[in-house]
Amino acid sequence: MAASNSSKLFRVGRSILGGLSNNAFGASRTASELTHMDFLSQQQRTFIQMRTNLKVVDNSGAKRVMCIQALKGRKGARLGDVIVASVKEAHVGGKVKKGDVHYAVVVRAAMQRGRCDGSEVKFDDNAVVLINKQGEPIGTRVFGPVPHELRKKKHLKILSLAEHIA
Repeated sequence: MAASNSSKLFRVGRSILGGLSNNAFGASRTASELTHMDFLSQQQRTFIQMRTNLKVVDNSGAKRVMCIQALKGRKGARLGDVIVASVKEAHVGGKVKKGDVHYAVVVRAAMQRGRCDGSEVKFDDNAVVLINKQGEPIGTRVFGPVPHELRKKKHLKILSLAEHIA
C-alpha cells in the first residue's frame, strides 16, 4: 500500500515538474519551445472593449476607469471613440467619485492605428479623458500626448487643453 502511494506521488511530482532531466533549469531548449515561449510573451494589442481598465489623463479627479461599453462599432473602441466608463479609483475631493458612470474619449490606445501618410501611431498605455453628456471635458487640463486624429472626431476642446499633440 505504501509503495503504491509513493509511486503515484512520484508520477505526480514528475508531471508537475515536467520530467526534469539534464536541462534542470531550461538551459537547453529546442527551437520550437523557444518560438512557442516568444509567442506567449508577446502581448496582443486589441480594441478597447468591455472590462478594459484605462488610465484617466485629466484633472477631473478620477485615476482609473473601466470600460462598460464602446458606443460605436461592435468590436470595441479605438482612438477618438466615445465609451461609457465606470470610475474605479478616484482622488479625494475630485469632481468625480468612485462608482460614477461617465462618458469618456479614448485619447491613447496601445493598438496601432494607421495614418493617411502611411505612418502608424500607437501608445504604451490606454488612456481616456472624461466628458459630460454634451461632449465637453470635465477636467480643465489634459496630461501627456494626444493624437491629432481627435480633430477628425470633433474633440477640439480636448486638443486645446492638451499639453502635447502627437
